[in-house]
Amino acid sequence: MIFDSVDKSQAFRYMGYTDGNVPENIKMITEKCEKQLFEIISPSYSIRIFDIEFSDDGVILCGSNFIMRGNDIKSHLDKCKKVALICATLGIGADRLIKQLSVSDMTESFITDALASALIEQVCDIAETEIRKKMPDMFMTWRFSPGYGDFPIDQQKEFLTVTNASKQVGIHLSDGGMLMPSKSVTAVTGLSEKPVKHKKRGCVTCNMYDRCSYRKRGVRCEF
Repeated sequence: MIFDSVDKSQAFRYMGYTDGNVPENIKMITEKCEKQLFEIISPSYSIRIFDIEFSDDGVILCGSNFIMRGNDIKSHLDKCKKVALICATLGIGADRLIKQLSVSDMTESFITDALASALIEQVCDIAETEIRKKMPDMFMTWRFSPGYGDFPIDQQKEFLTVTNASKQVGIHLSDGGMLMPSKSVTAVTGLSEKPVKHKKRGCVTCNMYDRCSYRKRGVRCEF
């Protein structure tokens, strides 16, 4: 998987520049960091598609023992007949680069982190394009991940097991329950026979939720 560029408008948003006024020195450093990032990443993704059934506890993936629990995932998949489970990663190289830069240049580390966060979303977008090709007659919801709303984050282990993500794309869980490599995403996309209403995603679904400077100040970036 080869990329020509990172979606810098999204990366700058993650850095806190939401008005388009990005200082020239930051743009120059971003170009440098982008080149460094492209030299070490190994992006990949996997997809598994399941029929689903709804229960009092959540959403059952037919043919498996996995029940995605919570009312929010049930609401998100309302009227869907199937789901696609996406696992995507940039590989361990991105983590290593960000860590190395945190010692030598914190600004470059911060910018590279934002670029990687934007890039992993682009990998997920490519995965969605493949799903559309596989299921051309179905309508898709937007991506919904463990940890959103009341969809438990501790279901990541079951998610990785049912998708065989460790073998397929090299994603594991740390002892603390975090995805490793850290620039990885697991997500559910609903598939419906009828058009689905797309709601505004909001902060809780953002890749930078835990470290967003805007959220900490009590304001929004209009994502």
